[in-house]
Amino acid sequence: MKSPCGMLPYHREALRRCSVALCKDLVIDELVQHLLSDSILTESMAESIMADKTSFQRNRALLSLLPKRGPQAFESFCTALRETEQQHLESMLRDRAERQRGAVSGAGGAEKRLSPCGDNCTNRLAVISQGRGVLTEKCGDFPLPLPTQEDTMKAKRARTQETMEYCLDADGPTHMGVLACAEDFYFKHCQQSYKMTSRPRGLALVISNVDFQPVTPDLEPRAGGEVDEETLSRLFTELGFRVTLHRNQTAQEVRASLEQFSQSSELRAVDSSVVCLLSHGVEGAVYGTDGQLVELDWVLEYFDNAHCPQLQNKPKMFFIQACRGEDTDSGVDQSDGPERTSSPGCEQGDAAKEVVKVKLPQRSDMICGFASLKGTAAMRNTRRGSWFIQEMSSVFRQRARDKHLADLLVEVNARIKQREGFAPGTPFHRCKEMSEFTSSLCKDLYLFPGYHPKQ
Repeated sequence: MKSPCGMLPYHREALRRCSVALCKDLVIDELVQHLLSDSILTESMAESIMADKTSFQRNRALLSLLPKRGPQAFESFCTALRETEQQHLESMLRDRAERQRGAVSGAGGAEKRLSPCGDNCTNRLAVISQGRGVLTEKCGDFPLPLPTQEDTMKAKRARTQETMEYCLDADGPTHMGVLACAEDFYFKHCQQSYKMTSRPRGLALVISNVDFQPVTPDLEPRAGGEVDEETLSRLFTELGFRVTLHRNQTAQEVRASLEQFSQSSELRAVDSSVVCLLSHGVEGAVYGTDGQLVELDWVLEYFDNAHCPQLQNKPKMFFIQACRGEDTDSGVDQSDGPERTSSPGCEQGDAAKEVVKVKLPQRSDMICGFASLKGTAAMRNTRRGSWFIQEMSSVFRQRARDKHLADLLVEVNARIKQREGFAPGTPFHRCKEMSEFTSSLCKDLYLFPGYHPKQ
């Protein structure tokens, strides 16, 4: 049970004085999960925070709540910062708290130190015990550990939102549940979007190559790839898809799996499909575990209107987590492409009066997300998985309830653009990545998570 007391005054003041830097630099997606597990935040609080549109707004919402969440909140927040690799922010906060505590105790000694409730708290206990380098101050029956100067972080480091494969101290990912679509949102948008009401919503195929055969020494194991496959499997399961996962397949096995999936008669009964390919790659192809390439053009061909009639006029989603070259993106600005112009339709003549079947283009209703731009490498963390899959999971979980897929991938792009590698002494230090997607969708594609209209 939480103490009825509030946050210690010098902890509250430390948060206030550091609020500008925290609002600017804080990355809270995983941090919120730590605060949930410590019961600092409730589920409704976390959902409210993550519903804000910008990172600055989300950070500000969290910082406004923390001082009201009891004397344990500050220490839990600092621990969460450390466990999400934001030690520079933890160090800044603890240093500021120590200075504020010194200012308070300097006015009258340790025995006059304020309780979390202020001077008038009837539960205040002025006894401070010392042991194992930690001072424990009590307010009522609730102990609050206060690190001494020796227990704070040794040094600050430059800000980074993520470390790459060179980092070994990051925990695995934590996942917020997929936020459900509201009924009124569904009825407002369902007429102008793809039908997405089947149970399951669609079939999803995830092919993940992590370990490669000894005959391919240039293809190292994709440490962290197993995290991506778990992340995607959980994400699409929670979005209402039935997921099939295949691991470590040769190029021929990948082709066979894709062919079998595309020809499944069960696709007729669902409203969409998803294919995720996770492997090493080059521009236009991904590797099987035997070092042979599977051409992406061939993959798309198997799901086009000619070869996969059971998915005609249904949205087909592809997500490719693989390098598209060897160059490391150094952060060159990307200019927007030219606007597309619509081609004129056929003129209506006498032939139009004939009864003929509607004709479809060879390929349509597809959207394909890529982890990186053409010719560049994709970044992956050994503990948390790849940048692209991390951000895709986070965005889909938070915003699929009220955004269509193209807008979701735009937000993924925006988040990837902000990320930066941290690997001092290597060519990858401060490297960048930029994701992109291509689309031949003809309507908005809403996933409508958690909502099933009454039949």
